[in-house]
Amino acid sequence: MNTTLPTLALTPSPVDTSAATTYTDLNGLAALKKDPTSPQAISAVASQVEALFLQMMLKSMRDAGAGDNPDSNEMGMYQDMFDKQVALTISQHQDLGIGRLLKRQLSDKSAPAAPTAGVSPAAPVTAQTPAEFVNHVMPTIRRAAVALGVNPLGMLAQAALETGWGQRMPRTADGSSSLNLFGIKAGEQWTGARATADSVEFSNGVATPRRTTFRAYGSIEESVGDFANLLRNSPRYRDAIAAGGDAHAYIQSIAKSGYATDPEYANKLNQILSSGMLQAALTPRTAAL
Repeated sequence: MNTTLPTLALTPSPVDTSAATTYTDLNGLAALKKDPTSPQAISAVASQVEALFLQMMLKSMRDAGAGDNPDSNEMGMYQDMFDKQVALTISQHQDLGIGRLLKRQLSDKSAPAAPTAGVSPAAPVTAQTPAEFVNHVMPTIRRAAVALGVNPLGMLAQAALETGWGQRMPRTADGSSSLNLFGIKAGEQWTGARATADSVEFSNGVATPRRTTFRAYGSIEESVGDFANLLRNSPRYRDAIAAGGDAHAYIQSIAKSGYATDPEYANKLNQILSSGMLQAALTPRTAAL
């Protein structure tokens, strides 16, 4: 059996100084155990794992070509050693993608998460359905509504309308969700994090598209809390709070106060409030309201 492998055209590329030079060198794995955050150790391990994959490929090719004429044990041993060394060399000079993917995964696991400036780390609103959205935000909205003395359904309808049931919220510069449930804009007095998004503003009944800056929060609790403070501290929303347990009266007062420029704001909120979609999402929680 011809044991000569075809010549491989390798394009030289820089090799990590920590990379193994022989297939028996596992120093990269040992270095990774000592320092999981070391880029050199991660690179060495990734290269060796890629080499192992290539070794399995070469062995499978040889086994498939052996047929009924197997090599002697001694020849098989030398071929195995040769294949392993070739595999390691290829992995260090050719970008096969496997090692690169492994390096990215190891680096992601070893690197600490960097918080967004001005916003504490928070889980996004992962809502695929109205029911999931209600389940995610209703506990916080209910607590804030009780403190204000209003029906939480009016606030919930606002959050659903402003965010499209959690599917549409402004994003910060790094792509994170602003968690802005109520579409509160970031004026000059706002010192927190910001997010931008396209919006539609109405003037004399005419809709105008704009690029708008919104407030960004680190959690749902911060978002709802800021909205509750806005209602509590601004005289323009006094009637909305005075509506008490009447969700429809709350909606009419919010719209009349000019919270949104959309002349159909109250109608849209009432449609959500009386929709079968909201009722179905609330069914498991009706008893708690």
